[in-house]
Order: sequence, then C-alpha cells, then structure tokens
Amino acid sequence: MTARSPVPAPPPRPAAVSGLTRRRLLGAGTAGAGALLAAGALSGCASPASASDANALSVWDPFQGGDGLLMDDMIKAVSDAGRGFDIDRTILDWGPSYYTKLAMSAAGGRASDVAVLHLSRLAGYAPAGLLDPIDLDVLAEFGVTEKDFTPAVWKRTQHDDTVYAIPLDVHPFIVFYDKDAADKAGLLDSSGELAPMGSPEAMLDAGKALADATGHAGIVFGHVNDTAQNWRLFAALYAQTGAAFTLPDGGAPKIDVDAAVKVVSFMQQLFDGKTSPDDLDYYAGLTMFTSRRGGMAFLGEWELPTLKAAGFPLGAAPFPQVFDHPAVYTDSHSFVLPHQDNPDPARRRESHRYAAEMLKQSLTWASAGHIPAYQPILAEPQYAGLKPQSSYADAAEVAVLDPPNWFTGAASAFQVAMCQPLQSALLGDTSAEKAVRQMVRESDRLLKQPNPVS
Repeated sequence: MTARSPVPAPPPRPAAVSGLTRRRLLGAGTAGAGALLAAGALSGCASPASASDANALSVWDPFQGGDGLLMDDMIKAVSDAGRGFDIDRTILDWGPSYYTKLAMSAAGGRASDVAVLHLSRLAGYAPAGLLDPIDLDVLAEFGVTEKDFTPAVWKRTQHDDTVYAIPLDVHPFIVFYDKDAADKAGLLDSSGELAPMGSPEAMLDAGKALADATGHAGIVFGHVNDTAQNWRLFAALYAQTGAAFTLPDGGAPKIDVDAAVKVVSFMQQLFDGKTSPDDLDYYAGLTMFTSRRGGMAFLGEWELPTLKAAGFPLGAAPFPQVFDHPAVYTDSHSFVLPHQDNPDPARRRESHRYAAEMLKQSLTWASAGHIPAYQPILAEPQYAGLKPQSSYADAAEVAVLDPPNWFTGAASAFQVAMCQPLQSALLGDTSAEKAVRQMVRESDRLLKQPNPVS
C-alpha cells in the first residue's frame, strides 16, 4: 500500500459550531449513467460547498430515516468535542441515482470533500480516477491505522496497492431467529445462542424443526422481484464452498459451475415451498417473521430496528457455515474522497480528521445493527452489551463482498442480473443448471460492456 505525503496543518479556524451546521435532503436524477456523464452534464455540476458556505466541510451520504438521524447524532458529537467541524451535509436518494451523481461530481473535479461509498462499488470509481487516495500518514495522526480493521474488509479498500476508502461499518447478510422457536427446535447452545450447523443437511433439518416449532414455516426469505436478496444468499453460500467468482477485465467470467449448481440446488431444497416458502417478496418475508409465523429469517442486519420492535425474544448470528469455509456476504459503508481537480490541502486534512472522528463515534451507528468496522469499538464494554448486535460481530472476520468490477456492487445491474435466474430456480421455473448457465452468460455480457467512465 502507498500513502501520500502528509499535508500541512490547517490554519487557525473559528470556534466549532455545535451540532449540524446544515442538513440538506436532495433527490438525484435517474437518467442512465452514460447520458449523465456526458460532457455537457458535467460542465454544469457545481461544487456542493459553493451552494452554501465555502468554509464548511461538504459531506454527501445516502442515509435517511433512522440511519440519517444516527448520522446527525454522530456529526453533532464530533462537532461538539473540542475543535469541531462546520459540516454541510447533503443527503441524496439511495440507489443507482446516488452513484450516478457521485460519479458526475467526481468526473467534473468539483465534488464534495467527503462522501459515503459502498465498498463493493470501489472498483467502479478508484480505477476511473473518480476518487482520490487516502493519506495513511495523516489518518494515523488522528489515531486510525490499518490494524484497526479486519483484513477481510481492509483488503477491499485498495486499488493498485493504494487505499481509497475508510470503512465505517460492515453490514452483513445474517440470520435472525425467534429464540423461543429455536429453543423448542433444539437449535440453541448452552449459552442460549444459535449452535453451529456445519452442513447443508443440518440447515435443512433446522428448517424442518423450526417449522414444527412454529406450526407454520421454518425459514423465511423474501426474494421475489428483489434486486439483491437472491444474490446475497447465493454469494454467501458460494463463498463457503471455497470456489472463486472472478470477473476479469477483458476476459471471460471465472465461475466454478459445479460449485454454483450445488449451491443453487441447496437453495431449492431449503425453500421447498412446504417447510419454508419459496415465493415470498421482501416485505411478505419480513411480515411473516415479525408475526412469528417463521422461526428464522435471512436478512440484512439493517432490519434489526424493525425486528426488535416486534417485541418477541430475538436472536441473531452470522450466516451459518454449511459448506467447507466460513464466509458471510457483506458490504461496507465507507468514507471516500471524491476526486477534486485542485483540492485545498487544509480541507483535505480536515476530511481525514472528520472520517477518523466519525469512526470513533460508531458505537452510535451500531445501535441500528451495523457492525463498526473500527475494531476498537468492538472491544468496548458498551458494544458487548448490545444485543443481539454483538452476537454477529464475528461476521466482519469472514466478510465476502461482490467480485470487484465497475458494474458490480450495491444497487448495481450485476446484482439484478444475478437475481433473476436465481429467482426462477427458487420458484421452480428452471433447473439449477440452467440458472447457473444464465448467470455465467449475464456475467459475460456485462464484462463485454464498456465502462462509461473509463
């Protein structure tokens, strides 16, 4: 890894402004990336800071709802502590539009000082020059170094051995379970937590036992017409086989077809339409679990606030290992420096300090279910007291993200393309073999498309 030369210290500044200075909620356009990245569109993309106070540190993120309020609390905390920050926070609509607008601003060289990026999208931004590197020396001055992150997450912050992202969290695809149902089904260990499974057969048996315990369904999984759920489940299980899923630029996809077929066949067995439903959409699955008509649910940890509100004894665990290797599908919200043509050294230093201070506030972020990427937080007694969050913190050790390429990652066309054949297989409309062949074809098709920002 390389680090840039330290930048000079900032000049004296006015006393900190308590709390948020500005908070703007903006909707982003939904036009295609190619059209939005045309030269004419870029020429009119103004610097966010210029829209208000040029002295404020401009920050973009997609956090609304409960996460947005937690981000407010964290920004207020770092602003109130010692020499704080004057923050101009812009909240954009989550989804493809967020990433298009981020690319537009960075390609124009007049982006925000800091932005939030899913780590799975880094390969579409860093190689294209849309992000500027993180200065590891400056970051270390503010108490944050590589050793503060798990190797599984840190390795995805890099392109060509240069670090471009500072992870805030790890948000994994995990299992939630009804503790009463799991206890009745004999699935808990002596400490009252979910016992290891260790094989596909054990998970199939667990589904049957949970169905008997609830009198309804064993495992619920909402996936119909969803743009990510099927891929999350497949990617977790496929990684557990030890097989690689590689999408090399200028080449054909490298996918272990036999391993992929084994995984899809297992998914079909698990969601057989009898023990566990095969035809739930996302919200139907969520409702079925919260109404206690399913003993276990496959969901992202971000659903924790909704599930806790249901009021029953709730357990959670990293996605169980059923094949040969532990692996949990995850992503990570990370702080990045969108490319600027002429960045001010003092503002760049403040951007590093802002990211470091926000990491140290991530116990607040963990209250919504996210695993802090900054490992010192996990060692705090307060984190151990967060239940069930601390029960699945080990997922960060075996984190698996999307295969890196410009078209993969959160809210991407790749995930949509992978979900469609998987849905057909789960609904019984096609075989596991045909579904995998379609996944290979779709991967090859995407590899042949030109990167619109290269």
